[in-house]
Amino acid sequence: MKLVVGLGNPGPRYRDSRHNVGFRIVEHLARAQGVEICEERFLGLYGEGYVPPSDEGAPDAPAEPLAFLEPQTFMNRSGDSVAAALAGLPDVDPAADLLVVYDDLDLPLGRIRVRPRGGAGGHNGLADVIERLETKEFPRLRFGIGRPAARDGVVDFLLDAFAPGEHRLLAERVPRAAEAALVCLRDGPKIAMDRFNADPGAPGSEPE
Repeated sequence: MKLVVGLGNPGPRYRDSRHNVGFRIVEHLARAQGVEICEERFLGLYGEGYVPPSDEGAPDAPAEPLAFLEPQTFMNRSGDSVAAALAGLPDVDPAADLLVVYDDLDLPLGRIRVRPRGGAGGHNGLADVIERLETKEFPRLRFGIGRPAARDGVVDFLLDAFAPGEHRLLAERVPRAAEAALVCLRDGPKIAMDRFNADPGAPGSEPE
């Protein structure tokens, strides 16, 4: 089984905030399969579907189960939910089967970065996941949300909704990020990195 986790804050107050773009991406991936992430489980909202087979894969290969999770513990306690899910889904190996999707202040809006492992990079939600799992060895997908002009306005910027002028770009890039997540889950982070990290259509893109 694969497990994809979007990071964010629960409740309508935060639903459209920049900090909740991880939820958006995972929900887009789930909707493409007709899956609702609505079951209360593992201190979060949960749903199950399948990893769609690759066009290049064997046509008779069995579809692998895919679990979707949105922690409802608030961002800074995201690790509690992820740890509960891994305890309840023993077939999920974090290094091979887990993907965590979250926002990144240090990337331009809509930029996608996939990594097979690494530190938290200042993201409190990811830091809590690393602490609770006691490992940095799991894939992650970062989605750029840009950074405010004033350093002291970061918290408000994270918790504010996207500006009206940003919605067109989001409508293009959130599906692209969901596609990157699917490729990472199905084919592995290396293939996803090669295909999406140097995406020539991405804002601020550059070869790596």
